[in-house]
Amino acid sequence: MHLTSRADSSLSLVSSSQGTNFTEAMALRSISRRFGSRVLSYRSSSVASLHSHATSFGFQQVKEEEKSKLVGNVFTNVASSYDIMNDVMSGGLHRLWKERLVGKLSPFAGMKHLDVAGGTGDVAFRIFDAVNSVKRRALRKVDEASLEETQIYVCDINPNMLNVGKQRAAERGLGDNKSLVWVEGDAEALSFDDNSMDGYTIAFGIRNVTHIEKALAEAYRVLKRGGRFLCLELSHVDIPVFKDVYDLYSFKVIPNLGELIAGDRESYQYLVESVRRFPPQEKFATMIADAGFEKVEYENLVGGVVAIHSAIKL
Repeated sequence: MHLTSRADSSLSLVSSSQGTNFTEAMALRSISRRFGSRVLSYRSSSVASLHSHATSFGFQQVKEEEKSKLVGNVFTNVASSYDIMNDVMSGGLHRLWKERLVGKLSPFAGMKHLDVAGGTGDVAFRIFDAVNSVKRRALRKVDEASLEETQIYVCDINPNMLNVGKQRAAERGLGDNKSLVWVEGDAEALSFDDNSMDGYTIAFGIRNVTHIEKALAEAYRVLKRGGRFLCLELSHVDIPVFKDVYDLYSFKVIPNLGELIAGDRESYQYLVESVRRFPPQEKFATMIADAGFEKVEYENLVGGVVAIHSAIKL
């Protein structure tokens, strides 16, 4: 496996004028890196260091068999306030980030898609809406039969998060919709067949698994040839002054917000710590390539507060 590196940099500024469309309104500083034919010197020599976070729970070192339970407790505690806290912590920007993620996916009618760690349905609903949008259907001349064949699997290890998603689906009138399938499952041991999915997304979830490399291997296994992998995750800021402000906000403000709004300071303390233990963007891209994916690239949003990694199974 070879990797290439080519830097493409772009700066997106917000237009605050009325009528600006959803995508154009994103205040994003975007940097992409593409990987293909250049061998990275640290690739094989530091695999162990890339995976050293596997036994961490935030800044604590824990036994591997304990991490899943500890993370499960976090999401059981925050399930009912999860989406509200995402709005508060990001100032609503998480909605734009998820729109960006789904835009890169380019959903289509009749697709089989897997959204992992997506229990509350936030990404799945966006994919469903994109497939069913009137404008998209008109452009592609989609028939009703193709729409009915669409399957969006929402997989989450935590039943409480899935219950929130099912409730939200019912509120949207989608409680009995056969295109949305809710599955309790582990990202490291998926129950889906090999080569069965057209797309795979995971948003704000992969840093919580015990073994990231196992989750990536499972993503690769279930995707069809030509299938798209997309990961949206909180990441590492590399702009000096902004990094200091972001660290202050993360460690001083977010846990207090968690205590005030969700009544749970500890879970949000874990959140900010887990972000710092997650591999930097370039290293995570290398891990994706190591799993067998091609055309690996990432885009930093808001200076690296979050990053979208994408790749294809060829």
